[in-house]
Amino acid sequence: MALSRSRLMPQGAAARRGLIFKRAVLGGTFAVVFLFLALLVAVALTPLPEALRRAPPEPGLVVYDRNGNVLTKLAAPDRVSALSVRLKDVSSDLTLALLAAEDARFYQHLGVDPLATVRALWQWLRAGHVVSGGSTLTQQLARSLFARPSSVFGKLQEALLALRIERSLSKPEILEEYLNRVHFGPNLRGLGMASEAYFDKPASKLDLAEAATLAAIPRGPSLYDPTRHPETVRRRRDRILTRMLKQGLVSESRIQIALQQPLSLHRPLSAGGSEHLVRALARGKLEPSLRTQGPLQRLTATLDLNLQRELEGLVRQTRQRMEDFHGSAAAALIIDNATSEVLGYVGAPEFASKADLGQNDGVLARRQPGSALKPFVYAAAIESAHFTAATLLPDLELNFPSAQSNYSPRNYDRRFHGPVRLRQALASSFNVPAVYTASRVGPKAVLDTLHTFGFSSLDQKPDHYGVAIALGNGEVSLGELGAAYATLARGGLYLSLRFATQAVTASGAKILPAANSARRVIRADTAAVLTSILSDRAARAPGFGESSVLDLPFPVAAKTGTSRAFRDNWAVGYTQEVTVAVWVGNFDGTPLEHSTGITGAGPLLRDALLLAMHGRVPAPLFGSRGLVTRSICPLSGKLTTDACPHTQTEWFTPSQVPSAECDMHRRVWVDSASGASSGPSCAGATPRVFEVYPSEYANWALAAGRPLAPTEQSACGEFANAHGSGSLPAIEYPFERAKFFLDSALPRAQQSIVFRARAGGEARLRFFLNDRFLAELGPPFNLTWPLQPGSYELSVETRTGARSQPITFSVE
Repeated sequence: MALSRSRLMPQGAAARRGLIFKRAVLGGTFAVVFLFLALLVAVALTPLPEALRRAPPEPGLVVYDRNGNVLTKLAAPDRVSALSVRLKDVSSDLTLALLAAEDARFYQHLGVDPLATVRALWQWLRAGHVVSGGSTLTQQLARSLFARPSSVFGKLQEALLALRIERSLSKPEILEEYLNRVHFGPNLRGLGMASEAYFDKPASKLDLAEAATLAAIPRGPSLYDPTRHPETVRRRRDRILTRMLKQGLVSESRIQIALQQPLSLHRPLSAGGSEHLVRALARGKLEPSLRTQGPLQRLTATLDLNLQRELEGLVRQTRQRMEDFHGSAAAALIIDNATSEVLGYVGAPEFASKADLGQNDGVLARRQPGSALKPFVYAAAIESAHFTAATLLPDLELNFPSAQSNYSPRNYDRRFHGPVRLRQALASSFNVPAVYTASRVGPKAVLDTLHTFGFSSLDQKPDHYGVAIALGNGEVSLGELGAAYATLARGGLYLSLRFATQAVTASGAKILPAANSARRVIRADTAAVLTSILSDRAARAPGFGESSVLDLPFPVAAKTGTSRAFRDNWAVGYTQEVTVAVWVGNFDGTPLEHSTGITGAGPLLRDALLLAMHGRVPAPLFGSRGLVTRSICPLSGKLTTDACPHTQTEWFTPSQVPSAECDMHRRVWVDSASGASSGPSCAGATPRVFEVYPSEYANWALAAGRPLAPTEQSACGEFANAHGSGSLPAIEYPFERAKFFLDSALPRAQQSIVFRARAGGEARLRFFLNDRFLAELGPPFNLTWPLQPGSYELSVETRTGARSQPITFSVE
C-alpha cells in the first residue's frame, strides 16, 4: 500500500498541474477573447472622423495654358496647395514605391501590422534611435485626420482608428484617401499637387525615379523637402529603389536606370501678371459658367505660356521705363481675333508689389480711355448720319452748351486745324471734330453704339456723358477696349472675350464655357473704312509726325488715348490675326508727367504687337469687297476738278460715293503788277488757283495764311469772292450766355476779352454793343474790349447792312 501510495502521489501532482495548465489556458483564452471582443467593441465604437466621411478637402486649382503646360497653381481655401487624384490615374510605380517605403504588408494586415511594430521596436532598442517606422499607411492616414497626443494613449487611438478605417473602406479606397490627404511638403497636400509642383506633370506620368522621390517625402515633409534638401531626399529615394529591388517589385535594369537619374525638379513659375487672370477665373469673374458645378480642380486657360511669359517681361520693362514719367503700373492684353481667345493677359508688372499696388488688375480696372473711343463715335456717324471718310468736319473753336455749363473742346496741340476730313480727324486724333461728330449724331446714339461694342461699363444715361463721350469721359476696362477693337478687325462682328476652354471639378466633371456666338454690330464696309483710317500713316502724320512707334514692319491699325490730366495712357492696335491693348499709369490715380498714349503706352503696344505677330504671316488688314474708290480733293473731300492741285484716293461704300465736285479751289485772274483780282481780258492778267472757304472757316484761313484770292479789285475785271460763301456775318466769341468775372486782385485796365467775328464774304465789319457802334475792322475781325460790369448784346454788320444774329453775355 505504501508503494502504491508513493506511485499515486506523482500522478496526482501531474493531474493537478495539468488542471492548473488547462485552467490557465482557458483563462488566457478567455482573456484573449475578452480583449479581442473589447478591441472589436472599441473599434466599433470608434467613429470615423468627420473629415473622412466628407469628400477630400477642397483642392487647389491647377491652371494650364492652351497647350497643356502648367501656368500656375492656386492653394486651397486653407492655404495649402492640394490637387486630388484617383488611384486609377496614379502611376503604378508610385504605388509600388510607396508600399516599399512605408508598408510592404499593406494588403495583408488589418490596419495595424504587429510584425512591423515589433521590428521597429527592436531596431530602436538596438540602434538607440528610430530606424524604421512601424505605422502602416492606414495608421498614417488616421494620423492625418485628427490631432492625436504624443503618448501611448494617442498611439492607441491611432491604432483603433486605423482598424476602424480598414473595417469601413477597401484597400484601394484607403490608398486613394492616403494619397490625397497626406502632406508631401510644407503647405503641399496630396500626391496630385506634389507631382505638379515638383515635376510639372500629372501623377500618371511619373517615371520610376520620380515616383520613388515622392514616396520618400511623407516620412518627413520638411526633412525631405526636395527644394531645400535635395541630397537628403535623393539618398532616401535610392534606399527605396533598392528596397523595391529586394522585394522583387521592379526589374533590376529599371532600378539601375532610376538610380543613375539625377534629381531634376520643375522650376517654380516666376511672378508675373497671369495671377490676375487666374484669380479672376477662379472667382468666376471672367467665365461665370465654369463655376456652376462646385470648386474647380483643373482649368485650361486660353493663354499661351511662352507668349505670356514674354509679355510679362515687356510689361516689367515698361514699368522701369515709366519711372521717367512718374508711372508705376502697366497692363496688356493679346487677343486672337478669329476666336476672341485671350493669348496674353498681364494685369500688373508685379502682382506681389505692395508699393505699386500690384494686386490691382489693370485689365479689369475701369478708367477713362480718352481718345481711344473715337473710332466708335465715327462708326456711329458713318452708320447713322451717313458720314464718309471724306466728310469735312470743323476743327475750330466750338461751343456746346449744356444744362450744367458750356463746353469748348481743345486739341492736344492747343491748335485748330480748320476744315479736316474725317480720315485725318480720326487718324490724327483731333478732339474738336470728334466732339462735333458726337453732337451731330447725338450722345444717345453714340452711347448705344458703344454698348453694342461691349462697353457695358458705360452704364450712366447719355446726359451724364454729353458730347464729351467722344473724348472718353466715361470709364471702361482694358478688356472691353480690346474686345471692341477686335470687333473692327473681324469686320464688325462682336465676340465676347474667351479666357478658358474647359474646367474640371474636384469630382471629375468636365465643364465647357457657354457658347460664344458672333453678332454683327456695324456693317463690314464701315469696319473696313475705319480700319483703313486707323492704319493710314499719312493721315496720322499731322497729329503724330511722319514716323512714330505705331509704324511697324507689317500693316497695323492703331489708336492711342490719353485721359484727362494725363492719368492714363492707352494704346490699341490690331492686325487681321491679333489685337493688342495696353495701358500704363498709376493704380492710385496719380497723373503721369509729360506722357501721352503715344509716348507712354505706344512703345509697349509696338513691342507687344511684334511679339504677338512673331512667326505669323500677316494677312491684309481689311477686304475691299463692297467698297469703291474715287479721287477726291484732300481739302474739300469732294471729287477733284482741274483746279485742285492735289488728289487723293478714298474708299467709299457704293451708297455713299460723292457726286459733288470740289468748290474750295477756284481759278482767279490776277493783275500781275498790282496783285489785285482782274479778268481774263485785262492786260497782264494771269490765272492762279486760290482756296475758297465757307464763311465759318474764313477767319481760320486768314490766320493760317492760306492762299486766298486778293480782296482788292483792279479797274479791269470782276470781283472774285474767294473768302466765303457770302452768308451772313456771325459772332464767334463770346458764346451765347457767356459769363465773365472781374478779378478784384487785378487792375480793371488789365482785364479784357477779344470779340471775334466772321465776315461772310465781306471785307469790313462793324461791331455793335447794345446797339452802340464800337469799331469797323478788316480781317481777321478781332476787337479787344475792356471788361465792364453789366449785361450786353453784341452784333456785327457788313457795309451793305447785313447784320449777324446778336449774342448775349454778362460781366460780374
